[in-house]
Amino acid sequence: MSVLEWTQDRLDDLECFAHHLFQDMGNILDLNLLREDSINKQVDNVKMVERFRTRHPAVGTLYLTTTHLIFVDSAGKRETWILHTHMSSLEKQPLSAGGSPLLIRCKDFRCLTFVIPRDRECQDIYASLQELSKPADIEKLYAFVYASADGTEKSYGWDLYDTRSEYLRMGVPNQLWTLSSLNNKFELCDTYPKHLFVPASASTPIILGSSKFRSRGRLPVLSYFHSKTQAAICRCSQPLSGFRARCVEDEQMLHCILKSNPSKNSDFMYVVDTRPKINAMANKAAGKGYENDNHYTDIKFQFLGIENIHVMRASLQKLLDVCEMKNPTMSAFLQGLEASGWLKHIKAVVDTSVFIAEAVKGGHSVLVHCSDGWDRTAQTCSLSSLILDPYYRTIQGFQALIEKEWLSFGHKFTDRCGFLDTPDNKEVSPVFTQFVEATWQVMQQYPCAFQFNERFLLTIHDHVYSCQFGTFIGNCEKDRLDLRLNERTYSLWGHINKNMSEFLNPLYKKEYEVSHPMLSPNTSSQCFKFWKGMYQRYDVGLHPREQIADVLSAAKDHSDSLEDHVSLLEKRVTQICRILGKSEDVIQKKLNGGVSMESLDNLKETEDNIMEEKSEKIPINGNCDIKPEQSSKDTGDLIDFRSDNESGFDESSSQMSKSGHGDLNTVRTGIETGSLSLDSSVCSVGRDQLSLDLLVLEMSSVAIDWKSFRNIHNCSCASPFNSFTKKFHCWKCGEVFCMRCIAKNIPLPGHATRRPVPVCRPCYKEIRHSPSMEFPPQTNSLDS
Repeated sequence: MSVLEWTQDRLDDLECFAHHLFQDMGNILDLNLLREDSINKQVDNVKMVERFRTRHPAVGTLYLTTTHLIFVDSAGKRETWILHTHMSSLEKQPLSAGGSPLLIRCKDFRCLTFVIPRDRECQDIYASLQELSKPADIEKLYAFVYASADGTEKSYGWDLYDTRSEYLRMGVPNQLWTLSSLNNKFELCDTYPKHLFVPASASTPIILGSSKFRSRGRLPVLSYFHSKTQAAICRCSQPLSGFRARCVEDEQMLHCILKSNPSKNSDFMYVVDTRPKINAMANKAAGKGYENDNHYTDIKFQFLGIENIHVMRASLQKLLDVCEMKNPTMSAFLQGLEASGWLKHIKAVVDTSVFIAEAVKGGHSVLVHCSDGWDRTAQTCSLSSLILDPYYRTIQGFQALIEKEWLSFGHKFTDRCGFLDTPDNKEVSPVFTQFVEATWQVMQQYPCAFQFNERFLLTIHDHVYSCQFGTFIGNCEKDRLDLRLNERTYSLWGHINKNMSEFLNPLYKKEYEVSHPMLSPNTSSQCFKFWKGMYQRYDVGLHPREQIADVLSAAKDHSDSLEDHVSLLEKRVTQICRILGKSEDVIQKKLNGGVSMESLDNLKETEDNIMEEKSEKIPINGNCDIKPEQSSKDTGDLIDFRSDNESGFDESSSQMSKSGHGDLNTVRTGIETGSLSLDSSVCSVGRDQLSLDLLVLEMSSVAIDWKSFRNIHNCSCASPFNSFTKKFHCWKCGEVFCMRCIAKNIPLPGHATRRPVPVCRPCYKEIRHSPSMEFPPQTNSLDS
């Protein structure tokens, strides 16, 4: 045994030991791994009261660390981790007989109350969390101290999107649209990306003049180009028109956009103002407003009435108040949902996006803006692009869409998500949350058109607010470059791409790219649903015991595993037939119940199927051959058979006696001694010895039955499952585990393809140390 092999064995032993210890102690191991100096406070005998489980609250210890608030129940079997940056609001409630309650509401819509025995300790925890949940300095956010546990390089994921490559995919630059270098140093507009695509006919004076006439310098630039109709979606901010002002260069800029569409239907273009018209008129008093249709020719103006960030913030709060109602009646819940206006606002975003997509499909270019062009404009440009382009409905494409429309074009994530402690929280608004939900609403109508699942959307939403990754930190591209986030923090896209299997939609049909290149969502009011998975994800008892997407995904994996296993078994049946000198047709009839075992064992073979006992080595087409020069006491009788590339029974391969009686014991002896060599074309794993040990290993290494997700509340390590936690099957034993317990991907001996599949730690150790097989180096599960 080499030093490397010995070291690997010792590591496996340690892993196995840790696994059993992990089972005994639950998740408490994770807590013990925390550095002592990272635990700021510890309070015992704390009660954790969940929103809909108030009768029997868990009792345990509360730990305050530099990054998390952690509750561990007294049995050490369950932990609740809350990132400081996920905390939305803290409320120290009046002292009660049981202690001092501290209510914590989170940005992922979790709501917990901790009842702390002493009021002074509660006050200390409250004051500490107030400071830690909203740091004053952006470099105090979690992303700057987070370190990946799986050894991922910080650079991984930051280069998955490139602006020029994405526009090149759309067919730009071309004769109509060109790349402008005027913003290479962010001098034209510091909240826009470096690379701006503008009409090829727009001169530099036109570009500069238009920029000066638009709020914050956000001039009209290309957002999406439809290669088939050659219509475009452009975006900008409101004009600085006031009551009388006009700008010839801005008028020329819009005319250039119109002329950049050579299609026959391009006799006019749309300017979509996503605001209610009354809001746009009010802005005129501040010297802003909207375009004067007397100055802009061949343009149709549309106001589509999406409310501002303040209305949306209040609407979400009303929705959350409804979600916190305990045992509401049907009428109370529906009235509260209606009064919040939340679904009405989601409908307005989808309505506007569908209008834009339909206009582009009809060959008309569209210019979209709101006030500053980074909230409602981002929502509608991105959603309309998703409706138009099937690429954006894939995992990679959706990442590119967010990078382009939200990150590059300057949605103010730091301000809108409330990452920092600021005296004015009026900038906070759930703009991105609405886009995520609008995407989910479209997914409900087209479940086969999206490569990703609901968990993908929830993961992105959660990590926008977690600040664990640097992807969404900052208000614009310039901010992220100045902070050197690609060097100092991890990318969310790298994390998602390494865990891709969690986010795949089992219903996805790639042929939808051809049959449904553009979606046509129904925006009737009754088509919009309350998203329980987003707003009440942590409310136990409100969700089905099995998520249909997870069940379908597991069924697909199970089917793939069984098909792979059947493929190997068919090869083994072929080999055994050749060894026995019997036709596969007869074996198949037996398997189908058409032939008795007695007739199979006593089957007579013709003389043409008998090999001369003293024949020399007979070469066979393919790679398999048998060498009769071996010692008879070691090898027994010798058998020659065809390559797996051929089908049917090889008439020259029978080694049975002329009497035709098949002696299975003779074959068994040959197999057990390993004298019957099989070629790689049959075994798929190199030159193996067909032994009973190998056959037993292959047949026992694949789980025929997989455990149902129904009524599975905890992993074997005691980690609790909620309705949206990804559950994993071990492909060998068929049991259900959490992500941490499915630690390895390894080829199973019972699979013909030998592709790495997820197995639990004990099964991984059992297979890897099997003396019958050799395996290539293994990779971490979900990291491969």
